[in-house]
Amino acid sequence: MVKICCIGAGYVGGPTMAVIAMKCPEIEVVVVDIFEPRILAWNSDHLPIYEPGLEDVVKQCRGKNLFFSKDVEKHVAEADIVFVSVNTPTKTQGLGAGKAADLTYWESAARMIADVSKSDKIVVEKSTVPVKTAEAIEKILTHNSRGINFQILSNPEFLAEGTAIQDLFNPDRVLIGGRESPEGQKAIEALKDVYAHWVPVERILCTNLWSAELSKLAANAFLAQRISSVNAMSALCEATGADVSQVSHAIGKDTRIGPKFLNASVGFGGSCFQKDILNLVYICECNGLPEVANYWKQVVKVNEYQKTRFVNRVVSSMFNTVSGKKIAIFGFAFKKDTGDTRETPAIGVCQGLLGDKAMLSIYDPQVPQEQIQRDLSMHKSELDKPPHLRAVSPIAVEQVSCVWDAYEATKGAHGICILTEWDEFKTLDYQKIYDDMQKPAFVFDGRNVVDVDQLRQIGFIVYSIGKPLDAWLKDMPAVA
Repeated sequence: MVKICCIGAGYVGGPTMAVIAMKCPEIEVVVVDIFEPRILAWNSDHLPIYEPGLEDVVKQCRGKNLFFSKDVEKHVAEADIVFVSVNTPTKTQGLGAGKAADLTYWESAARMIADVSKSDKIVVEKSTVPVKTAEAIEKILTHNSRGINFQILSNPEFLAEGTAIQDLFNPDRVLIGGRESPEGQKAIEALKDVYAHWVPVERILCTNLWSAELSKLAANAFLAQRISSVNAMSALCEATGADVSQVSHAIGKDTRIGPKFLNASVGFGGSCFQKDILNLVYICECNGLPEVANYWKQVVKVNEYQKTRFVNRVVSSMFNTVSGKKIAIFGFAFKKDTGDTRETPAIGVCQGLLGDKAMLSIYDPQVPQEQIQRDLSMHKSELDKPPHLRAVSPIAVEQVSCVWDAYEATKGAHGICILTEWDEFKTLDYQKIYDDMQKPAFVFDGRNVVDVDQLRQIGFIVYSIGKPLDAWLKDMPAVA
């Protein structure tokens, strides 16, 4: 019986291993993590992450061939295949700060694998890592191997949060990179056999290590670039009276471009896009390619510009001040159907409004109050650390209240900012909301989810990203 162990019980490790366990009943799968509360949550009825369909898969396999444990060394020692799915945040200090990936957790995992292993192992990179990480990990393992053979594979994940389980059940492709030696090819085949339980063989792509590592960074950079491209167009649409939805529909009809990832918004978020592009920028710089680095840097700059532009539009529309005004924030997660707030544009927007002394009332159906307060008050370098290594949670931000009802959030508010495209925001009773708000009542739709004409008939002044401007907004400067 093949035994698989995955180090790291987060957004990648948990769902991926649950699906492998479900699709390969004869394989024993153990997910390990040193952070005990996370393991306790995986073993409870309240999983530590929200993902549609995940709970059913976990409940089906947990205790049969899927286990969650904090006994890291024991299960790593027993495994044939070890997946490493630990956090690789952007470095905050030292060489490459602000761009390079911090491989501290990865390296300590590799050293631990070398220390506890008593049999040959296949070590699989599941975290997003810079190109050539495999080489560094290989060196650590071979220099500490004591005669044990390790084969390194790169098997990047291409999951989208909110659809992760479907993505795992029916992936566009599974990418496995390994050495071109006979041992490397044998290791690739072993991992391929696991996925072949449910993935058609033609969708399992086998490459060399560097191609697999770079493909992940490249895929995320291309996706983020599309979002920044349409967001750049949204600014031009507002300036000229064009409608970004019509423009993206028109260009998306071109089969070479396609319709996906062309929705203008307040900006992209999530744990990967910005981190991976900055990582790509750093690798380009290190390889003497400054022009290529600057090209990708611009994708991140446009994303920051879009958030700033949104805040400026809110403040300038409301008589150039939001000081002391209650503003309802609809949505805090970086996109719908997930509770993940990493790099969510909502953080930048809320901090911008708080900087102007606004009073925020935040409603998100999946994000708990502690998480919102932590995201708004903690420095990003603290948020990137594992929970048990973070500084004690700082004091709550006084100007922020978190509520569990959209109508409560809007009572007495001057404006509403829609920052996540949760479906429920399309079907709220906006007449009731309008009646309970201060006048003039504003809606700033950062996700283009509401029916603008309907809201204007009710009496709202509406700003929708990339759409022709309300007469009210035309008289207000775009930059506060």
